[in-house]
Amino acid sequence: MCEYSVNFPYLSSFSLSFFFLFVLSLSLLNYFEFFLTLFLVSILLLDSDLLLSIWFLHQSMQQQAPPMRNSPSKHGSGGHSRNFTDATWFPLVKSGFGISPNRSYALFSLLILLIVGAFISTRLLLLDDPTVLLIEKEAVTTTKTKTHTISPKYPRPSAVITQNPPEFTLHCSANETTGTCPRYNYPTTTSYREDDSKLPPTATCPDYFRWIHEDLRPWAKTGITREALERAKKTANFRLAIVGGKVYVEKFQDAFQTRDVFTIWGFLQLLRKYPGKIPDLELMFDCVDWPVVKAAEFAGVNAPSPPPLFRYCGNEETLDLVFPDWSFWGWSEVNIKPWESLLKELKEGNQRTNWINREPYAYWKGNPMVAETRLDLMKCNVSEEHEWNARLYAQDWIRESKEGYKQSDLASQCHHRYKIYIEGSAWSVSEKYILACDSVTLLVKPHYYDFFTRGLLPAHHYWPVKEHDKCRSIKFAVHWGNSHIQKAQDIGKAASEFIQQELKMDYVYDYMYHLLTEYSKLLRFKPEIPRNAVEICSETMACPRGGNERKFMTESLVKHPAETGPCAMPPPYDPASFYAVVNRKRSTAMRIQQWETKYWSKQNQTGS
Repeated sequence: MCEYSVNFPYLSSFSLSFFFLFVLSLSLLNYFEFFLTLFLVSILLLDSDLLLSIWFLHQSMQQQAPPMRNSPSKHGSGGHSRNFTDATWFPLVKSGFGISPNRSYALFSLLILLIVGAFISTRLLLLDDPTVLLIEKEAVTTTKTKTHTISPKYPRPSAVITQNPPEFTLHCSANETTGTCPRYNYPTTTSYREDDSKLPPTATCPDYFRWIHEDLRPWAKTGITREALERAKKTANFRLAIVGGKVYVEKFQDAFQTRDVFTIWGFLQLLRKYPGKIPDLELMFDCVDWPVVKAAEFAGVNAPSPPPLFRYCGNEETLDLVFPDWSFWGWSEVNIKPWESLLKELKEGNQRTNWINREPYAYWKGNPMVAETRLDLMKCNVSEEHEWNARLYAQDWIRESKEGYKQSDLASQCHHRYKIYIEGSAWSVSEKYILACDSVTLLVKPHYYDFFTRGLLPAHHYWPVKEHDKCRSIKFAVHWGNSHIQKAQDIGKAASEFIQQELKMDYVYDYMYHLLTEYSKLLRFKPEIPRNAVEICSETMACPRGGNERKFMTESLVKHPAETGPCAMPPPYDPASFYAVVNRKRSTAMRIQQWETKYWSKQNQTGS
């Protein structure tokens, strides 16, 4: 039987055109349009096969006809074989049907153009109609579950919650006088939807969480005994015990202002955020600024283990366990709001004035009377004799309280390109507010650290300033920043993003969670309710209070358990990585000092 070896150039072009249309539909069209396109393509391809079948049927009817010229035949086992690579080409539609090859090709090209044009026109019409896009968006988000691209350092957004969880507010009806904890239905435990495939993966905690391992290292081998804990009582303001998911407090001495009150409040909110997840423990807490557990006193083979003492800051010579300070839940005496709401206000304050439009000077406002180093800073203020590029203001808190704190709104103090951070009698809670401002933080060499500041890097999050040559150092820093506009803006932005992303309240609670969990693992005794302790809950603390104390407690109240678990604890530093971090900070600071020395040497030579 004669076998036809044919080549259809128009069919090949036709198929390639439809393949292009098919791929185009994948990238441009939604699911409905994609399947509609596929359906139309299939019909047209089917019609092409039908035309081919008709053509071959016509040829078979001409049995007596001689082989077509230039159409070589091949003999085989039988059946028809189409070889589309031979040199003999036939039109897709035979001319005997009354349609010329050119007209056939033009017809199918026209069909392709019409289909592509129709779909492109449809997309353009949709783009011009915002209501259609809104309908499509609502169709995708009907369940209110969003798809997020998440950095592994950032926690899961709350938007993954498909419905609002029930809230549990304060029950103050009977507690304003009785002082007893109510028995109501706040969850005592919670389970997380970690296996839900719709949720993003658990985030890894920021790098500064790794310092938890370092802070607890002195007890890694010996553990924490009851005897060691009792030795911490000497300077502690209170003992706090968590037993069976409840908080018990034994007070030894009052703290300055309401530091102890809002610190204990923070513990209570942690248990409300992660009910049933905080292990039983006992700890001692010192609310005074200065760390007191001297590392040198507990060095050596036969030295006793140090007493575990929690406080707000530490330094290189001490072993105190650093913990988030009271101001994260509000500082009522100076009208500083809880951190979660204040953080939003600081972000809004940043947007009021772009960095480039801010005053090109270094700004500081605070109480200079608490430390000699702050009094020394005030000498750098602008005067008739000197222009140190600094604008410094003394804060009178007594006057401010009488005038309603009109001049101490932190969100309204982001109007200079540079802001100075300087310690007071020890570390200062003001550091996080300064870093959040988008301004370049000029960090006068500190002696203390809190729980998050060890995660900051010079020339990335802040600009280091000499402690004993403040004025010249500040002047150079401002000169450098005004001469390197983009780099200066990058430093300010990196600091504010660090505060907004890595110091949000979720991470503050997660730091507390991991520190207490790791601490509890070291206890070599069974925690118990102290003999002179009193059970404390949110109602017994907030309900009897008024003014800013009641206001800030109500504002910072955790109203429902967390929907997701805490971030994943990063591993401890190995010696090499620990050295790399320390060396990077040291070498960067030295390089900046070299720039500063060179700058002033040049200024002295020119006499300016």
